[in-house]
Amino acid sequence: MTSAFSKLKNFFTYPAMRGIDMDLPESVSSVSMMIQKKSFLRKIYIKWYTELAASIPMNINGSVLELGSGAGFLKEFVPGLITSEILKIPGVDIIMDGHSLPFANSSLRAIVMVDVFHHLPCVESFLSEAGRCVKSGGVIAMVEPWCTTWSRFVYKYLHHEPFLPETNEWSFPAGGALSSANSALPWIVFKRDRDVFMNTFRQWEIKGISLHTPFSYLISGGLSMRSFLPARFYGVCSNIEKSLKPWRNQLSMFATIILVRKGSYPQ
Repeated sequence: MTSAFSKLKNFFTYPAMRGIDMDLPESVSSVSMMIQKKSFLRKIYIKWYTELAASIPMNINGSVLELGSGAGFLKEFVPGLITSEILKIPGVDIIMDGHSLPFANSSLRAIVMVDVFHHLPCVESFLSEAGRCVKSGGVIAMVEPWCTTWSRFVYKYLHHEPFLPETNEWSFPAGGALSSANSALPWIVFKRDRDVFMNTFRQWEIKGISLHTPFSYLISGGLSMRSFLPARFYGVCSNIEKSLKPWRNQLSMFATIILVRKGSYPQ
Protein backbone atom coordinates (compact mmCIF):
# COMPACT_ATOMS: atom_id res chain seq x y z
CA MET A 1 0.00 0.00 0.00
CA THR A 2 2.79 2.38 0.91
CA SER A 3 4.55 1.63 -2.38
CA ALA A 4 1.40 2.32 -4.39
CA PHE A 5 0.87 5.68 -2.71
CA SER A 6 4.54 6.56 -3.23
CA LYS A 7 4.21 5.93 -6.96
CA LEU A 8 1.02 7.97 -7.10
CA LYS A 9 2.63 10.81 -5.18
CA ASN A 10 5.64 10.79 -7.50
CA PHE A 11 3.34 10.95 -10.54
CA PHE A 12 1.60 14.11 -9.29
CA THR A 13 4.76 15.83 -8.03
CA TYR A 14 6.03 18.75 -10.08
CA PRO A 15 9.13 17.55 -11.99
CA ALA A 16 11.10 20.56 -10.70
CA MET A 17 10.31 19.55 -7.10
CA ARG A 18 11.29 15.88 -7.40
CA GLY A 19 14.34 15.04 -5.34
CA ILE A 20 14.79 18.63 -4.17
CA ASP A 21 16.91 19.08 -1.03
CA MET A 22 14.73 21.22 1.24
CA ASP A 23 17.68 21.97 3.52
CA LEU A 24 19.45 24.05 0.88
CA PRO A 25 18.77 27.82 0.91
CA GLU A 26 18.25 27.86 -2.87
CA SER A 27 15.36 25.42 -2.48
CA VAL A 28 13.34 28.21 -0.89
CA SER A 29 13.24 29.92 -4.29
CA SER A 30 11.55 26.84 -5.75
CA VAL A 31 9.01 26.81 -2.91
CA SER A 32 8.37 30.54 -3.37
CA MET A 33 7.75 29.93 -7.05
CA MET A 34 5.17 27.28 -6.16
CA ILE A 35 3.27 29.63 -3.87
CA GLN A 36 3.27 32.46 -6.39
CA LYS A 37 2.50 30.26 -9.39
CA LYS A 38 -0.29 28.20 -7.83
CA SER A 39 -3.16 30.64 -7.33
CA PHE A 40 -5.28 28.08 -5.45
CA LEU A 41 -2.50 27.56 -2.89
CA ARG A 42 -1.88 31.30 -2.61
CA LYS A 43 -5.54 31.84 -1.69
CA ILE A 44 -5.13 29.35 1.17
CA TYR A 45 -2.10 31.23 2.45
CA ILE A 46 -3.99 34.52 2.21
CA LYS A 47 -6.74 33.06 4.41
CA TRP A 48 -4.22 31.78 6.96
CA TYR A 49 -2.27 35.05 6.97
CA THR A 50 -5.44 37.08 7.44
CA GLU A 51 -6.36 35.02 10.51
CA LEU A 52 -2.86 35.30 11.98
CA ALA A 53 -2.76 39.06 11.42
CA ALA A 54 -6.13 39.42 13.15
CA SER A 55 -4.83 37.56 16.22
CA ILE A 56 -2.02 40.07 16.88
CA PRO A 57 -2.94 42.39 19.78
CA MET A 58 -3.15 46.05 18.79
CA ASN A 59 -3.50 47.48 22.31
CA ILE A 60 0.12 46.86 23.36
CA ASN A 61 3.44 48.02 21.94
CA GLY A 62 6.23 45.83 20.69
CA SER A 63 7.57 44.19 17.56
CA VAL A 64 6.03 41.23 15.73
CA LEU A 65 8.37 38.39 14.78
CA GLU A 66 7.66 35.79 12.12
CA LEU A 67 9.56 32.60 12.82
CA GLY A 68 10.60 30.65 9.73
CA SER A 69 9.48 33.15 7.11
CA GLY A 70 10.95 31.08 4.28
CA ALA A 71 9.18 31.66 0.99
CA GLY A 72 6.05 33.18 2.49
CA PHE A 73 4.54 36.65 2.15
CA LEU A 74 3.06 37.38 5.60
CA LYS A 75 4.81 40.76 5.55
CA GLU A 76 2.11 41.94 3.15
CA PHE A 77 -0.43 41.52 5.96
CA VAL A 78 1.54 42.67 9.02
CA PRO A 79 3.21 46.10 8.67
CA GLY A 80 6.65 46.24 10.28
CA LEU A 81 6.87 42.45 10.57
CA ILE A 82 10.36 41.14 11.41
CA THR A 83 10.99 38.13 9.18
CA SER A 84 13.44 35.41 10.18
CA GLU A 85 14.85 32.11 9.00
CA ILE A 86 17.41 29.60 10.20
CA LEU A 87 19.08 29.55 6.76
CA LYS A 88 20.69 32.49 5.00
CA ILE A 89 17.97 33.49 2.57
CA PRO A 90 17.76 36.75 0.59
CA GLY A 91 15.13 39.21 1.78
CA VAL A 92 14.85 37.86 5.33
CA ASP A 93 15.51 40.37 8.12
CA ILE A 94 17.23 38.08 10.65
CA ILE A 95 19.02 34.73 10.41
CA MET A 96 18.38 33.03 13.76
CA ASP A 97 17.47 29.86 15.62
CA GLY A 98 14.04 29.66 17.26
CA HIS A 99 15.60 28.06 20.34
CA SER A 100 17.60 31.21 21.10
CA LEU A 101 15.77 34.41 20.25
CA PRO A 102 17.95 37.55 19.87
CA PHE A 103 15.43 39.87 21.53
CA ALA A 104 15.25 41.64 24.87
CA ASN A 105 12.92 40.52 27.64
CA SER A 106 9.28 41.51 27.04
CA SER A 107 10.08 43.23 23.74
CA LEU A 108 7.68 41.39 21.40
CA ARG A 109 3.92 41.59 21.22
CA ALA A 110 3.62 38.55 18.98
CA ILE A 111 5.44 35.65 17.39
CA VAL A 112 3.68 34.25 14.34
CA MET A 113 4.48 31.24 12.15
CA VAL A 114 3.10 28.87 9.54
CA ASP A 115 4.24 25.23 9.49
CA VAL A 116 7.26 25.93 11.72
CA PHE A 117 6.49 24.68 15.25
CA HIS A 118 6.63 21.03 14.16
CA HIS A 119 10.13 21.62 12.75
CA LEU A 120 11.58 22.74 16.10
CA PRO A 121 13.70 19.89 17.55
CA CYS A 122 13.11 21.16 21.11
CA VAL A 123 9.80 22.99 21.44
CA GLU A 124 10.34 23.36 25.18
CA SER A 125 13.34 25.61 24.57
CA PHE A 126 11.35 27.68 22.10
CA LEU A 127 8.36 28.08 24.44
CA SER A 128 10.66 29.18 27.26
CA GLU A 129 12.45 31.69 25.02
CA ALA A 130 9.15 32.98 23.68
CA GLY A 131 7.92 33.39 27.26
CA ARG A 132 10.94 35.56 27.93
CA CYS A 133 10.58 37.75 24.84
CA VAL A 134 6.81 38.15 24.52
CA LYS A 135 5.28 40.70 26.86
CA SER A 136 2.15 40.22 28.97
CA GLY A 137 -0.90 40.13 26.72
CA GLY A 138 1.19 39.20 23.70
CA VAL A 139 0.63 36.06 21.67
CA ILE A 140 2.14 33.17 19.81
CA ALA A 141 -0.07 32.52 16.77
CA MET A 142 0.56 29.61 14.43
CA VAL A 143 -0.97 27.48 11.70
CA GLU A 144 0.17 23.88 12.03
CA PRO A 145 -0.69 20.33 10.94
CA TRP A 146 -3.22 18.61 13.20
CA CYS A 147 -4.02 15.02 14.00
CA THR A 148 -7.50 13.73 13.11
CA THR A 149 -8.85 10.49 11.67
CA TRP A 150 -8.50 11.85 8.13
CA SER A 151 -5.19 13.66 8.55
CA ARG A 152 -3.53 10.56 10.05
CA PHE A 153 -4.09 8.84 6.71
CA VAL A 154 -2.93 11.83 4.64
CA TYR A 155 0.20 12.62 6.66
CA LYS A 156 1.20 8.97 6.86
CA TYR A 157 0.85 8.08 3.18
CA LEU A 158 0.91 11.32 1.16
CA HIS A 159 3.19 13.68 3.06
CA HIS A 160 7.00 13.74 2.93
CA GLU A 161 7.59 14.75 6.57
CA PRO A 162 7.68 12.34 9.54
CA PHE A 163 4.32 11.99 11.32
CA LEU A 164 4.71 10.32 14.74
CA PRO A 165 1.61 10.84 16.93
CA GLU A 166 2.50 7.84 19.14
CA THR A 167 5.84 9.18 20.35
CA ASN A 168 6.15 10.16 24.00
CA GLU A 169 8.73 12.82 23.19
CA TRP A 170 8.25 16.52 22.51
CA SER A 171 11.55 16.55 20.68
CA PHE A 172 13.30 14.75 17.85
CA PRO A 173 16.94 14.47 16.74
CA ALA A 174 18.15 17.65 15.05
CA GLY A 175 18.84 17.00 11.40
CA GLY A 176 18.17 19.03 8.29
CA ALA A 177 17.09 22.56 9.22
CA LEU A 178 13.92 22.33 7.13
CA SER A 179 13.40 18.61 6.59
CA SER A 180 13.61 17.23 10.15
CA ALA A 181 10.19 17.35 11.81
CA ASN A 182 7.30 15.61 13.48
CA SER A 183 4.07 16.84 11.90
CA ALA A 184 2.10 15.47 14.87
CA LEU A 185 4.01 17.63 17.38
CA PRO A 186 1.49 20.53 17.67
CA TRP A 187 -1.31 18.04 18.39
CA ILE A 188 0.88 16.19 20.90
CA VAL A 189 1.81 19.33 22.85
CA PHE A 190 -1.47 21.28 22.75
CA LYS A 191 -4.04 18.47 22.66
CA ARG A 192 -2.79 15.05 23.79
CA ASP A 193 -0.41 16.44 26.44
CA ARG A 194 -2.35 19.63 27.11
CA ASP A 195 -2.26 19.18 30.90
CA VAL A 196 1.51 18.69 30.81
CA PHE A 197 1.88 21.84 28.72
CA MET A 198 -0.31 23.91 31.06
CA ASN A 199 1.56 22.71 34.16
CA THR A 200 5.01 23.16 32.62
CA PHE A 201 4.46 26.50 30.89
CA ARG A 202 2.20 28.36 33.28
CA GLN A 203 3.09 31.66 31.62
CA TRP A 204 1.13 30.59 28.54
CA GLU A 205 -2.63 30.23 28.17
CA ILE A 206 -4.20 28.40 25.22
CA LYS A 207 -6.63 31.03 23.97
CA GLY A 208 -7.96 28.92 21.13
CA ILE A 209 -7.41 26.03 18.76
CA SER A 210 -9.40 26.31 15.54
CA LEU A 211 -9.44 23.24 13.29
CA HIS A 212 -9.80 23.74 9.54
CA THR A 213 -8.77 22.91 5.95
CA PRO A 214 -9.88 19.28 5.56
CA PHE A 215 -9.18 19.01 1.82
CA SER A 216 -8.46 22.33 0.06
CA TYR A 217 -4.72 22.11 0.79
CA LEU A 218 -4.66 18.67 -0.83
CA ILE A 219 -6.54 20.01 -3.86
CA SER A 220 -4.00 22.84 -4.15
CA GLY A 221 -1.20 20.30 -4.35
CA GLY A 222 0.64 21.95 -1.46
CA LEU A 223 4.22 23.06 -1.98
CA SER A 224 5.37 20.28 -4.27
CA MET A 225 2.50 18.71 -6.17
CA ARG A 226 0.31 19.78 -9.07
CA SER A 227 -2.97 21.55 -8.32
CA PHE A 228 -6.00 19.37 -8.94
CA LEU A 229 -8.34 22.32 -9.57
CA PRO A 230 -7.84 25.87 -10.90
CA ALA A 231 -8.07 28.80 -8.51
CA ARG A 232 -11.59 29.75 -9.63
CA PHE A 233 -12.89 26.73 -7.71
CA TYR A 234 -11.36 27.87 -4.42
CA GLY A 235 -14.55 29.63 -3.28
CA VAL A 236 -16.65 26.52 -3.90
CA CYS A 237 -14.18 24.35 -1.97
CA SER A 238 -14.05 26.85 0.87
CA ASN A 239 -17.86 26.82 1.17
CA ILE A 240 -17.92 23.03 1.19
CA GLU A 241 -15.31 23.02 3.95
CA LYS A 242 -17.44 25.41 5.99
CA SER A 243 -20.37 22.99 5.67
CA LEU A 244 -18.14 20.24 7.10
CA LYS A 245 -17.43 22.22 10.27
CA PRO A 246 -19.51 19.87 12.49
CA TRP A 247 -17.02 17.11 11.59
CA ARG A 248 -13.87 19.23 11.96
CA ASN A 249 -12.55 17.01 14.78
CA GLN A 250 -12.51 14.06 12.39
CA LEU A 251 -11.61 15.74 9.08
CA SER A 252 -9.37 18.77 9.63
CA MET A 253 -5.76 18.71 8.49
CA PHE A 254 -4.63 21.98 10.09
CA ALA A 255 -5.19 24.05 13.21
CA THR A 256 -4.74 27.72 14.04
CA ILE A 257 -3.34 27.81 17.57
CA ILE A 258 -3.29 31.00 19.68
CA LEU A 259 -1.33 31.21 22.94
CA VAL A 260 -1.53 34.29 25.20
CA ARG A 261 1.31 35.36 27.48
CA LYS A 262 0.20 35.73 31.10
CA GLY A 263 1.89 37.85 33.76
CA SER A 264 5.27 39.42 33.13
CA TYR A 265 8.81 38.16 32.79
CA PRO A 266 11.02 38.66 35.87
CA GLN A 267 13.59 41.37 35.15
